[in-house]
Amino acid sequence: MTSETHYDPHTGRTVEAGAEVGSHSMSVAVRLGLEPPRFCSECGRRMVVQIVPDGWTSLCSRHGLTDSAATGRR
Repeated sequence: MTSETHYDPHTGRTVEAGAEVGSHSMSVAVRLGLEPPRFCSECGRRMVVQIVPDGWTSLCSRHGLTDSAATGRR
């Protein structure tokens, strides 16, 4: 059984399966990749965010580390 519920990584709000988050609802910093995700997109938990000189890392207690290099934003 797989969960169809996903969460917006910047607001923590539930996103319906198959729904696209409109770019008009995102801030300029999010669209440019300058704002790190603050919430886990898989479980909606608040993540521990570390800003480093060349990017950022976000750590979810359940799903592990997300790095700006892995998302192509570094």
